Amino acid sequence: MAGSGGDGIVSAGESLITALSHEGYYALMTKSFGPQIRGGESSCRIRVSTERVPNPGGMLDLAIALNWDDFLKFGAELKISANSVVIWDSATGITPEQLPLQGLQPAVAMAVPLSELTRSAAGSDKAKNSLVLGLLSGWLGISREAILAGLHKRYQKKGEALWTANERAFDAGLAYAQAHALGKSLQLAPALLNASGAVNRSKLLADGNDMTAAAAIFAGCQFFGGYPITPSTEVMQLLTREIWKYGGSVLQAEDEIAGLGAAVGASFAGKKAMSATSGPGMDLKTEMLGLASIAELPLVLLNVQRGGPSTGLPTKAEQSDLFQACFSAHGDVLRPVLAPTCVADSFEVTVEAFNLAETYQTPVIVLSDQEIAQRKETVDPIDTSRFQIAERLAPTAEQLQAGYARFHDTESGISPISQPGVLGGAYLAAGIEHNEHGDPASSGAMHAKMNDKRFRKLQPLQARTDLLRSYGDPNAAVALVAWGSCAGVCEETLRLAKARGLSVKLLVPLLVYPIAESVYARFFEGVSAGLVVEQSHQGQLYRILRMYVDVPRGVVSMCRSGAAPFQPGEVLARLESLQQAGTQAGAAAVS
Repeated sequence: MAGSGGDGIVSAGESLITALSHEGYYALMTKSFGPQIRGGESSCRIRVSTERVPNPGGMLDLAIALNWDDFLKFGAELKISANSVVIWDSATGITPEQLPLQGLQPAVAMAVPLSELTRSAAGSDKAKNSLVLGLLSGWLGISREAILAGLHKRYQKKGEALWTANERAFDAGLAYAQAHALGKSLQLAPALLNASGAVNRSKLLADGNDMTAAAAIFAGCQFFGGYPITPSTEVMQLLTREIWKYGGSVLQAEDEIAGLGAAVGASFAGKKAMSATSGPGMDLKTEMLGLASIAELPLVLLNVQRGGPSTGLPTKAEQSDLFQACFSAHGDVLRPVLAPTCVADSFEVTVEAFNLAETYQTPVIVLSDQEIAQRKETVDPIDTSRFQIAERLAPTAEQLQAGYARFHDTESGISPISQPGVLGGAYLAAGIEHNEHGDPASSGAMHAKMNDKRFRKLQPLQARTDLLRSYGDPNAAVALVAWGSCAGVCEETLRLAKARGLSVKLLVPLLVYPIAESVYARFFEGVSAGLVVEQSHQGQLYRILRMYVDVPRGVVSMCRSGAAPFQPGEVLARLESLQQAGTQAGAAAVS
């Protein structure tokens, strides 16, 4: 559904997905906006299933355009096909023959008097989104009570009159749907029942930013320093509301640099600390990341990627900050980069980021993206008992008494870290190169020794097979590699390929950098063709892989810029094309 910024598009979507979740369905809602600060176009897209939903899906089954100018601005995000049902406001004056769809004729095209019905029922057209929910209740078979419960929760604090008007608008839409069949059934299949034979209503409904903030609290974060920036601001907002209950603090700083500087200071003071930003803020935070790297201070930095460079596409998803995350530093710097693939992953990956930061005394970057961070998703409750929380290595009493060396060059590269106020534990934490005690040192030999220490301590990471997930036939000759929000697209591609009789395997790294060379080497054994799927113009992960791994000649990059999401069907078509080309080449070689 798409319309103008004041049409309540996203509010309607959130009410609908809340109802779907309550009714026992899995659902995923992406929302998208124009780049304007005020006004402009907005849209929401919901995919619903009786099973887990890994991605927003392909072509639309049902499209609702409150006005066509705004709908069409979303382009590839809201794709209509010949099988779609298309609904629009008859007040636009557009007839089925005049649809602005470049000659495409949908299966059902129905103009509905949305504005007229809303004014008649509610007294104004401000409740148009509630009327649309009534239409969906009737045409999809979603419980009236479930949707109204969500609507009532939204409007109960705004006065009885407003709530009553929206309820009347909803009922008018429901009555219209019951009186006007679509001509194509979109009734939902019954939700699956749990072991007790009842609808499972225990699912969580959250977005990636909420999950990240909750995970930070769970992992023991006690300080957040940041600055508002789309699309990461919700992390700071939730922490501002909740972290003080757990003894933590939030500082909204005057700019991006100060926000991360405060987090570095909090880490030096012994607190688990984090910040959150997007690409333009990462540009500014780079210097502070370098300080945390040379001072070996634990730190978590979330980058919710959006289209770039510069202001770029502030409200659209992209995966184009990987080079920045891995390499944006002067000097020799190595820092872990993690990436969630969905809303539920955002919790696990954030906890892991804090554990890595504390264990290895290093900044850790989490690369989410706008889709994951701001999409609503129904997820099964998270079993927090399976997580272990790591704490930084503290010096022993003997080490403090014997002349504490903060940067002692241990075999593992990890040295005990003190904090201000610890008797015998004082040390200098600065951006200048230092010796084992933290004293400034400018000799080439000491610089090489400290560089080696900082790199050596992260070597065990590359052997962490649990941070890379593999799916499909391990012996398949056709391979997929995908990270972030593209991973869910490739998960579904794998299922489609299996149904077509095509054997494919998929590797999804949660640890995107440093490259787990041995894991990729094993994965690529016997592979003759494949794709590295990512939403960036350059195909950044593909290029990094070729720096470290012997990528088979038949494995190529499938990449494109943001705001044009991949669909499982097109990835499958490309795989089939690659396999066919490989088969033909093999036959020619034999002949």
